[in-house]
Amino acid sequence: MIEKTVSNNVEACGQFAQKQTELIIVRPDAETLLKQHLPDFVGICANTTGATGIAMYLTIIPPGGIAEPHFHALHETAIYLLKGQVEILYGQGLKQRQVCEAGDFIFTPPGVPHQPRNLSATEPVIVLAARNDPDQQEKVVPYNPTL
Repeated sequence: MIEKTVSNNVEACGQFAQKQTELIIVRPDAETLLKQHLPDFVGICANTTGATGIAMYLTIIPPGGIAEPHFHALHETAIYLLKGQVEILYGQGLKQRQVCEAGDFIFTPPGVPHQPRNLSATEPVIVLAARNDPDQQEKVVPYNPTL
């Protein structure tokens, strides 16, 4: 088993050029900021484990926090809502709405515009997210709902 503490400046590219034969434990020690301006803790990705088809991370939406409207052009995202309640505006013009709470699974297909917002003014929303793109930085396309 390999155990790693991962910081937000991981420079492990090339470290995993050969086939993995060990279990890898990742304990992130630093928060990063997603392109949607939300705190994030990278867990599994190409840089931390040599993953080739998946990334998994923990994202926190602070009390009253809202992500920038965006979509992911080429990857799917699966989310498990660990704590809190979030409103997700989605679709063309962000005109559709869902409210999700702890225990819900959320699937976002490629190309679907969305914007999550924490409905609490006092408690954070905590989500465990996975996507079928192993890059540490999520590929986010900004979305303007008025266009």
